[in-house]
Amino acid sequence: MQSGIRFGGSRSEDRLLACVLLIAIAVTLTPVLRLFVEGITVGDQLSLGRITDVLSKPSTHSALRHSLFTAGLGTLVSLVIGGGFAFLVALTDLRGKGALVFCLMIPMMIPPQITALSWTQIMGPSSVLLRTLGMAPPLGAPQPLYSAGGIILLLGVQHTSIVFLTLRANLRAIPQDVVEAARISGVRGLRLWWQIVLPLCLPGLMAGIAITFVTALGNFGIPAMLGIPAGYSTLPTLIYQKLAGLGPAVLGEVAVLAMLIGAVAILGIVLQRICQARQVVHLVGAVSRPLEIPLGRLRLPVEVGLWLTVTAILVLPLLGLLATSLVPAYGVPLRPDTVTLASWQEALFRQPMTARAFQNSFLLSIGAAAVLMAICVPLAWLMDRHPTRLARLFDSLVDLPYALPGVVLAIAMILLLIKLPFTEATLYGTIWIIFLAYLARFLAVMFRPIQASLRQLDPAMNEAAQSVGATLFQRVRTIILPLSAPSAAAGAILVFLTAFNELTVSALLWSSGTETLGVVIFNLDDSGETVMASALAMSIVLVVVALMAAVQLSARRLPKGVVPWQT
Repeated sequence: MQSGIRFGGSRSEDRLLACVLLIAIAVTLTPVLRLFVEGITVGDQLSLGRITDVLSKPSTHSALRHSLFTAGLGTLVSLVIGGGFAFLVALTDLRGKGALVFCLMIPMMIPPQITALSWTQIMGPSSVLLRTLGMAPPLGAPQPLYSAGGIILLLGVQHTSIVFLTLRANLRAIPQDVVEAARISGVRGLRLWWQIVLPLCLPGLMAGIAITFVTALGNFGIPAMLGIPAGYSTLPTLIYQKLAGLGPAVLGEVAVLAMLIGAVAILGIVLQRICQARQVVHLVGAVSRPLEIPLGRLRLPVEVGLWLTVTAILVLPLLGLLATSLVPAYGVPLRPDTVTLASWQEALFRQPMTARAFQNSFLLSIGAAAVLMAICVPLAWLMDRHPTRLARLFDSLVDLPYALPGVVLAIAMILLLIKLPFTEATLYGTIWIIFLAYLARFLAVMFRPIQASLRQLDPAMNEAAQSVGATLFQRVRTIILPLSAPSAAAGAILVFLTAFNELTVSALLWSSGTETLGVVIFNLDDSGETVMASALAMSIVLVVVALMAAVQLSARRLPKGVVPWQT
């Protein structure tokens, strides 16, 4: 017998699966369970009194109503913009589709607090850009974005990419032959869209709507920067204000509020799955030719309209952010004699917290991507080979930490790690609690693409290697890792770009010395340092766009599936 682990049986695989699965469960589901226990107990006794007390407060009713209202209408805005782009990009002969897709992905990769900050720079009486153009409202006029309407608009813009990506994937799977057969049968115009195209893309549309609603419900950056100044609280901002004002003493109360957000989020996911189950339409066989509808003379006007939309939702806000970062004080018009880089120098080179934030965000995001890749590749493979009851249960719950709003997960991590079991030590206030929260938050982002990729592999390759005596680690190294590398790389890119600018989780977990970039921008703007916040935000945008551009330019030399917004 050769040295190493042999796999005439599956005992070693079972042991490895149990080990990796327990790690994944501890990382993702234990915090959620701890949150639930805190909400239904007082001391060591089971009690629902705290739940009824919190749910009966007028502030809870108001925040819940505001959350549902802004998330619902924000999802509608995303549906209109993202759905329109998806139909036109996926189904027509537009030119420059790659550039349009790239630009539409940028708002999703930019943190929400930067989105809110950039939009406030192009509206209101103190807008540097409007004052430079002589179009600013009179001083004293209200900032129109400090309202429910402003929150709805920016939630819609921020999450447009989610609807676009999910719907485009379904639309690209519609064969040209199906539409041609319908046309031969006499189906034309709107009837073709209503009876053929829409039913085929409805699962992707419902999935996009559900994910967008849940993400908007848990968004913290936009409601915080636009709602707090207007006294308009949503559930995430209410939790933040309670915890920031009273500290760990209100953990039980905010746990109930977090459970309330989680219940609404889970309800949205369940409704989405019910709708998908009732609207299943199967396409037989592979797609021979993707559907492409010629626009004819309408192509140029449609292209102009799409690029004007991109300019309105992306270019103009970033121009406003850039203009604000180049003046000595907020509200000063941008002229040759007022242009200065002082805020850039102060924010990037003189403020020690900025350097720490860049370092923390980079290490946290790259570390989370690397650790999650190491967990998810063997986990997805072993779960597919050994579908045990525990593995199936984990598969049904693995999306929960990502589906739950980030503020809920942050509260769960505080409850779990504020006092480590059997010790007096705590991870609260350290960089490690943020890192563990990132692992829980983004495990599904890494796991699902790898799982989908490995399920398509022919098991004969693994069996052939096993028959000639290949050990477990030899098969993982020579078969599983190379074949899952593209999907793992796509997941790693998404995890890195998302975690690099994360705010919703870290806003409740940071302390002095553990600031992340999202936290620094939020705190600078909250303290009135708008010009410095704009300079730091603009530098982050440039970094994100540069990273995305580097990935995009390398797409032709990378395996298919590595660039996440092209899959």
